[in-house]
Amino acid sequence: MTAAQTLPDPAPAAPEAPRPSRWRAAMTEIVSGNVLVSILAVVAAIVVGSLMIALTDPGVQAAMSYFFAQPGDTFVAIGNAVGGAYAALFRGSIYNVNADSFAIGIRPLTETLKFATPLIAAGLGVGLAFRAGLFNIGGQGQMLMAAAAAGYVATSWNLPFPLHMIVALIAGVAAGAVWAGIAGFLKARTGAHEVIVTIMLNHIAFYLLAWMLATQGLLQAPGSNNPKTAPMADSAVLPQILGPMYKLHLGFLFALVAVAVTWWLLERSSLGFRFRAVGENPAAARTAGISVGRMYFTVMLVAGALVGLAGVSQVLGTEPKGFSGGIDAGIGFDAITVALLGRSRPLGILGAGLLFGAFKTGGFTMQASQGVPIEIVLVVQSLIVLFIAAPPLVRAMFGLPQPGRTTRRQRRADAKRRLVAEKEVAA
Repeated sequence: MTAAQTLPDPAPAAPEAPRPSRWRAAMTEIVSGNVLVSILAVVAAIVVGSLMIALTDPGVQAAMSYFFAQPGDTFVAIGNAVGGAYAALFRGSIYNVNADSFAIGIRPLTETLKFATPLIAAGLGVGLAFRAGLFNIGGQGQMLMAAAAAGYVATSWNLPFPLHMIVALIAGVAAGAVWAGIAGFLKARTGAHEVIVTIMLNHIAFYLLAWMLATQGLLQAPGSNNPKTAPMADSAVLPQILGPMYKLHLGFLFALVAVAVTWWLLERSSLGFRFRAVGENPAAARTAGISVGRMYFTVMLVAGALVGLAGVSQVLGTEPKGFSGGIDAGIGFDAITVALLGRSRPLGILGAGLLFGAFKTGGFTMQASQGVPIEIVLVVQSLIVLFIAAPPLVRAMFGLPQPGRTTRRQRRADAKRRLVAEKEVAA
């Protein structure tokens, strides 16, 4: 008997798991991705908002009082309340189907784009800082300082168009960059937490602007005691891109350019690569030779410039008749929501800004035509933030697989393969 005949046969190898098809792999990637979670977060918030609309509607409340006698009336009332509310939202934000002409009917869409313009620009600034690992919540202060600088140039300087507009635009963007750069410099040099610093800078900017608006020769309108500026010079105002019938101004095109530039910066430039490397792992980036402190300072400069563009669009485009201390209109904080919903991606921030612009524009129509409290729209926006901040909750609500956790089907398939392998070994 040879040595080969005395050796036992090797155990059969366990069968390889079948590779999923291309379509199944694509669907798995979509289901497990963050984009779907963002979309479902909006859907979940709208569903909860629908319940609140139904419960606060007087018609639904009246029908529920005799629900057991005629339950159909309650469901009809719920459908009328929810359907009427979201139909009003569509008419107020996208297209007014009751308008006499297409030119009038499309006006709500232009209002949505106008409201979305500063949200997109400020959201880009917040999202860019997020990608570098910084939490920039100083959008309010950066917008106020940008508004102050652009407003001063637009009211005090005498230049021809379009030079006057360009100089005011550059002044506002530069002021936003400098104000955010203070937080970046302190973070880089002293390790000061950017959240605390930007909050303090918000307060400083608010009271500094209030002082400017109350001081003759700075921003206060000549001969007035009101804390408000004079109207912006016509040579500095952003032109209306669709004519005098609509309020959509050139700032929207600037916001689109900012989206494209930010995308290129993050995805195609070496500077953007360093931003992302620092955001993923500062220690590893430092080991690779990247100056983390310099990146913190640089990214805050760029982020502040983007938020400053939002302030400029408010002053030179939306409020050219003069502005007061509330020119930021809460956009600096709404930009955090936009950046979260957009997953800090430029294209995602664009979509989130348009969505929140539609909410803001259509909310007024919901309130005027259907009696829906405007606070309902704010609740929906808040719920979006809540669901965005809790992806496992959204996945559990819609039965999506959790990342890094095998599904029940995968566990059954693995158990079956192990059983087959054990039987073959035993045989």
